[in-house]
Amino acid sequence: MVLAGASGFIGTYFRARFQADGWTVRSIGRGSRRRSAAAGEAWANWDDGAALTRVLAGAELLINLAGRSVSCRYNARNKAAILHSRVDTTAALGRAVAQCRQPPSTWLNASTGTIYRDAVDRPQTESDGELGSGFSVEVARAWEAALDAAATPGTRKIPLRISIVLGRGGGALRPLSVLARLGLGGRMGSGRQRFSWIHVEDLYRCARFLHTRTDITGPVNVASPDVVSNRELMRLVRRAHRSPAGLPTPAWLLRAGAVLIRTEPELVLKSRWVQPQKLLDAGFVYSQPELGRALQQIARGRA
Repeated sequence: MVLAGASGFIGTYFRARFQADGWTVRSIGRGSRRRSAAAGEAWANWDDGAALTRVLAGAELLINLAGRSVSCRYNARNKAAILHSRVDTTAALGRAVAQCRQPPSTWLNASTGTIYRDAVDRPQTESDGELGSGFSVEVARAWEAALDAAATPGTRKIPLRISIVLGRGGGALRPLSVLARLGLGGRMGSGRQRFSWIHVEDLYRCARFLHTRTDITGPVNVASPDVVSNRELMRLVRRAHRSPAGLPTPAWLLRAGAVLIRTEPELVLKSRWVQPQKLLDAGFVYSQPELGRALQQIARGRA
């Protein structure tokens, strides 16, 4: 299999899990060269189209996770980097796959659950979800459009609309855990905004599941069905870290604090209610279906 964008939290986890399950992993990305060379793995840089085609040729599965972190201020420079790190890499893979005599049978390309509107009234499914507006949604639309535009008739392409990923050693849990330990782990803003999430192990298992289920096509929402409010999320985070109470943070303070720590308040104030309808209908079984249990296991270094 080929793993593009393998140097981050999710990519590192995927590499280890695929190798543990007996797969040969080839890598694409600027941060993968040293690790791949040390392991004797095939590797390619984004700038070398011929090398991309060689790495992809004969692979059974392609997973693209490439994309700059969105945990930053949305100024012009960062916006351009966020957009191009997703759209340009997806387009480069499309050109390379099109040149393969034996292309991958399945291409799973990261997208984001934040493509849907701010939703507190009902869940957003693949069939009836309403797309939102704003920069994050524009990026998601362009990302999926780049995948759709790839002329790869021999390869099944699936955009993964991934929710917030949790797991030991990374993901979105770290800043919330710090707040809880400092006694600041109360609700954020109104506390009504929904929190859709997925454990990194279930994200990996979802990739394996979708590779084998050739009947599934089109965008797939990758999220746990256990969606909670921000108020409940912070209560569970406090419980996992044995913090009895937490001061709430009003929305105005979150917006001011986001400027100081150079990030965007949208990351915690937007209501993400992503329903994984295709996975549920297909019978996908979660290893971490409940947020409270997952948070406790992560806090204790068990998951």
